[in-house]
Amino acid sequence: MPFAPSELILNADGSVYHLHLRPEQVAPIIITVGDPDRVAKVSQCFDAVECRVQKREFITHTGRVGRLRLSVLSSGIGPDNIDIVVNELDAVFNIDLQTREVKNELTTLTIIRLGTAGGLQPEVPVDGFVASVGGLGLDGLLLSYQAASLWGHPVARALRQHFETAGGLLALPYYAPSDAVLLERFTEGFHRGFTATHGGFYGPQGRQLRALRRLPDYLDCLQRFEYEGVRVFNLEMETAALFGLCRLLGHRAASVSAIIANRALGRFSSDPEAAVQRLIEATLERLLALAP
Repeated sequence: MPFAPSELILNADGSVYHLHLRPEQVAPIIITVGDPDRVAKVSQCFDAVECRVQKREFITHTGRVGRLRLSVLSSGIGPDNIDIVVNELDAVFNIDLQTREVKNELTTLTIIRLGTAGGLQPEVPVDGFVASVGGLGLDGLLLSYQAASLWGHPVARALRQHFETAGGLLALPYYAPSDAVLLERFTEGFHRGFTATHGGFYGPQGRQLRALRRLPDYLDCLQRFEYEGVRVFNLEMETAALFGLCRLLGHRAASVSAIIANRALGRFSSDPEAAVQRLIEATLERLLALAP
C-alpha cells in the first residue's frame, strides 16, 4: 500500500522533505556530522565532489575518494534530528518515491557518525578519539518504535539496576550496539567503550548553570557503570539514536568522536578544530577499504 502524502512528505522536485535529496544525489556510504560547517571540511578531502544539496541545517556533499563514492551529511544536533536523517535516508534508498511503495530489493546503508563529545573517564585524554562499542540511549527516542529488544537488552537492564541506588535515571534507557565489522576498522588510535546519548546538552548531561539538576550525582554514577569490562567513555546527543534506528531498519552504523572536553578532569581542548580534522582524515583512511 502506498504511503500517504501526509506520512511520506516529498518536495515539488520529488526529493524527501527535510534532506531535499533524491536517490542519485546520495551514496550508500554516509558520514554524518552535527555541525553544518563540518561538511565542507570533510568534502575538501574528496578527490571530486559531484553534488551539493542544502535545506535548513541539512547539508549533503556527495563525491569520491579514490574509488569510494560516499556522502557527508550534516544532521544538526540531537536525537530528534537523527530520527529525520535516518528515516529519510532509508526512504531515499528503500521506498520508490514515485509510487510511494517499499521496494522489493532493499539497500543496506553504511552510516558513520563523526563528531565531538565529552569524555567521562580520566584516561581518555582531551583531543583523543573514541569508537563507540554501543550506544546507551538516555534520550527516549526509541520508545516511539517497536524496539523491545533494545529497551530489554541486558546492557540497558544493567544500567537501570546500577542507577536504582542513585535515584533512578532521567529516561527509560535502551541499548544498541555498533556494527561489529565497522567497529573493527577503528581499533588502532581509538579508545573503545560505551557512548551515552542524551536529549540535551546541559541538565541531561549533568551540567548545571542556573537551572538546578534533578540528579546531582548522575555523572559520577554513570562514570562507575561497567558491563562485562566495558565502561562509558563519552557523552553526546546522537549515537544511540543512530545505532537504534539503523538496527531497526537493517543498516550498518558506527560512531567515532573527538573528545574535546574531559568531564572528569574539567578540561577543554585548546584546539578542537585540529582534533576534528585529524579524526576526519583517520576516518576516511579507514573507509577507503570499503571501496569496490
